[in-house]
Amino acid sequence: MWINPGEGTRADRKDNDRNGLIDDIRGWDFAANNASVYDGPADDHGTHVAGTVAAVANNGAGVFGVCPSAKLITAKFLGVKGGTTAGAVKAINYLTQLKRMKKINLVATNNSWGGGGYSQALYDAIRAAGNANILFVAAAGNSGINLDKTPSYPASYKLPNVIAVAAIAPNGKRASFSNYGVKSVHIAAPGVNIVSTVPSKSNGSSYAYMSGTSMAAPHVAGAAALYASLNPCATAAQIREALLRLAVRDPQLTGVVQLNRRLNVSKIRRELACGT
Repeated sequence: MWINPGEGTRADRKDNDRNGLIDDIRGWDFAANNASVYDGPADDHGTHVAGTVAAVANNGAGVFGVCPSAKLITAKFLGVKGGTTAGAVKAINYLTQLKRMKKINLVATNNSWGGGGYSQALYDAIRAAGNANILFVAAAGNSGINLDKTPSYPASYKLPNVIAVAAIAPNGKRASFSNYGVKSVHIAAPGVNIVSTVPSKSNGSSYAYMSGTSMAAPHVAGAAALYASLNPCATAAQIREALLRLAVRDPQLTGVVQLNRRLNVSKIRRELACGT
């Protein structure tokens, strides 16, 4: 987990980095408006997603993420009663501000959430993130609908930093629940019976299987981090282009996603040289 260098490692009830948030050492909970970004077993969805992105490798336990070297920042706006679009906007703006003010290498946000109609404020927040060189990886949604005909947000925002992700089953075909759209959904990734981390129980670490486009999106977010780790000079646009270019063109995904793309992490490699 990332640690905010402006706040230190221990809570002192002070806003040391003067961003208006007290003790945001590992991020912020915009639903509860506090620094408690982990609230126990109810956080199984977020913990599962986080494990797919960056669970530690070679520790002899459980699973490892697509990019185990990545650090995770929590910008939480969903609680047990759901969340609001206003909370989502605050979370996205918080991360954009972190990158701009602290110059951290924030590559992408994983957005395994959706709901609500079009929001200009949310559109503007995602666009601002893109201007700060941050990709916005969005789960396509689990209603089995065609997003070309019925948009679902935030996956359906037409912005150059958005990557909308559909879910596929182990047989490579679209998961029955997954939203799709040859114009609106950019790539597909595994999203059925994905094993990953969940909140620990009293007897130690815990893992579980989950399904959804929420599970597909972090495969792509992890791949973005992996590509960035190998190509540190790559811009958000270059990372996005590489992930889509290196994807497998799978005929089973005809009519499902743009150009039948399926994520192919095995092709990610060092491609760019830092210019002067």
